[in-house]
Amino acid sequence: MKQNVTVSLPEKINSDLQKIAKDEGLSKSQIIRNALQDYLYIRKFKALRNRMIAKAQAQKLFSDEDVFNKVS
Repeated sequence: MKQNVTVSLPEKINSDLQKIAKDEGLSKSQIIRNALQDYLYIRKFKALRNRMIAKAQAQKLFSDEDVFNKVS
């Protein structure tokens, strides 16, 4: 189910968004949805990475090489 969200944008961001929408043939809503989806993905990735770093440090693993050597 879709829900509407109202967002206020500074004039410069709105004009940049309108230009990009026109250039890419997308609606402003599509661009904002895509940007938000990317932001949420990156945020989840960073949270997972931070949890994994904490676990690795607890096991005295500090680099990709440390992890590889531990598993091998």
